[in-house]
Amino acid sequence: MKKYSKFALVMLLAFSTLLAGCGSKDEGKETAGDQNGTKTLRIFQFKVEIAEAMSRMKADYEKEHPGVKLDIQTVGGGSDYGAALKAQFASGEEPDIFNVGGYRDLDTWLEKLEDLSDQPWVGDVVDVAKEPMTKDGKLYGQPMAIEGYGFIYNKDLFAKAGITELPKTITELEAAAQKLQEAGITPFVNGYQETWILANHLLNIGFSHQPDPNAFVKGLNEGTEKIVGNPVFDEWIKLFELTTKYGQKNPLTTDYNTEITTFASGEAAMTQNGNWTQVQIDGINPDLNIGLLPMPINDNAEQNDKLPVGVPNNWVVNKNSKMKEEAKEFLNWLVTSETGKKYITEDFKFIPAFKSIKANTELLGDLGTDVMNYSQEGKALSWEFNKFPDGGMNEFGSQMQGYVAGNVDKTQLFEALEQSWASLKAK
Repeated sequence: MKKYSKFALVMLLAFSTLLAGCGSKDEGKETAGDQNGTKTLRIFQFKVEIAEAMSRMKADYEKEHPGVKLDIQTVGGGSDYGAALKAQFASGEEPDIFNVGGYRDLDTWLEKLEDLSDQPWVGDVVDVAKEPMTKDGKLYGQPMAIEGYGFIYNKDLFAKAGITELPKTITELEAAAQKLQEAGITPFVNGYQETWILANHLLNIGFSHQPDPNAFVKGLNEGTEKIVGNPVFDEWIKLFELTTKYGQKNPLTTDYNTEITTFASGEAAMTQNGNWTQVQIDGINPDLNIGLLPMPINDNAEQNDKLPVGVPNNWVVNKNSKMKEEAKEFLNWLVTSETGKKYITEDFKFIPAFKSIKANTELLGDLGTDVMNYSQEGKALSWEFNKFPDGGMNEFGSQMQGYVAGNVDKTQLFEALEQSWASLKAK
């Protein structure tokens, strides 16, 4: 037996430990498993509204799939999901499954995405939900749901103020706001601390009412269209002004959670948001009598009686993941198994984006029912904000916050939006 000095023996043992550690680290990366052979599927998602339900789903999935553990991280609401996702990739902690919004977001993340065109659920997706995640004939995402937004309103507060007919024009909306104010009720609570509420959803109204929204976006990209002097945006700004004129005093310091809590507590009659808030509102006040109103920009009732409807986000698979097959199995389970479909329709209270999954109208809630009815009646506006340049949400939102604060006028705001669009698309 070879003999070593005490120092040499210590160094040899240390070096052996180091090698063993390196070997186990590489092996863990390859299999994404632990010493017991359990594989961990990392999911990074943005919908805070379903975070609690996803924790319950995790337990059920792991029970049905021994040897697989779900690690679910949720970043959303008042946080910048896009920035957080980029930070995950920059740190080397790449998730196996994450969310991508479609259109511009698809282009941003395309090189990281697995082609899902051959998956068994693809033929079941409703047509409108495929377009945002299709590139060169390939489908790269599984649609999360169909959603819609507008002004969520409190029916009992409307009745208390003597509002008997729902407003469908900008004049009628202001008249309703005046009646609410006269009755001692705050008409709007605005979560304008959140750039996505301003720069995605509110700004989208000015785009979706264009005669040809796609052509308008294309024109902005090519420099042939302008926001300054655009007749639709000249109308849209009146809607923006109306919400602040009849809103609470501190819209720029009101975040998403405060907005929804304030509304659900009956402290305001209306708030701009969507059917995804139903779970949170029910958690605060399950007996609240609510519905969704359109967001009118002029006095054409037929033109304005529509809700913006689209796909909020998509599940995608990281093509560089060592857990690609497990990730695909999870997505397939989510939309084909009875357990998965139950979570979509009952726990998440989603309007399914799949032909064979029927919405649970009893559990969908008032808001989801309104979105579904508007959609089925063909009274839907497009979601154009997913076509905005990367970084637009924060930059456009900041400029709109400046308008709320009174730091810029209408023309300055429109010029700033144009300049930011040109700058961001060039990056």
